Amino acid sequence: MLADPPIGVPASHSVRNNLARILTQARSARPPPLIIQVRNTGDVGDPDEPGASGWELIFPPQPGEVVIDKMKNNAFAGTNLGDIIHKDAEIVVAGFQTDFSIRATCSAALARGNEVLLIRGAHATYDRIEVLHGGGITPAKKIEAEIEAELEEAGVHLLDMKDLPGIFTDR
Repeated sequence: MLADPPIGVPASHSVRNNLARILTQARSARPPPLIIQVRNTGDVGDPDEPGASGWELIFPPQPGEVVIDKMKNNAFAGTNLGDIIHKDAEIVVAGFQTDFSIRATCSAALARGNEVLLIRGAHATYDRIEVLHGGGITPAKKIEAEIEAELEEAGVHLLDMKDLPGIFTDR
């Protein structure tokens, strides 16, 4: 997803940079938050099958960070993520794909009672080719904005990258 478009998502470069900034900020916070990296695990022959380059994490985990391998959109489904994250924990969500894993994981976290923070510019998806209603293409930016609005209405807190310095501090 981080390859140059059209293979990667349209915002691949900016999202990669923003993810790096978020991870750097989280890793330098005192006390540090629990950092959990979720890795999509596909089937044999998929670009994200275990061991393939598309399966590797973008940023190598550091000691103490947790790696969860998921096989469904919702990172809580079929994993031990629900055992690791307390139901009263605040969760910062970032990554790919907005209209699949981000939406499903944020929705599941809300249903568990978690407070969920989603950072604009730190999640992305692909342009969508429309099959129905005359065809055409829905740009990724429009899809991302629609999902953000849907999740915000459901209770997710939307933050901007400018809010990053205060996200991992206790006040």
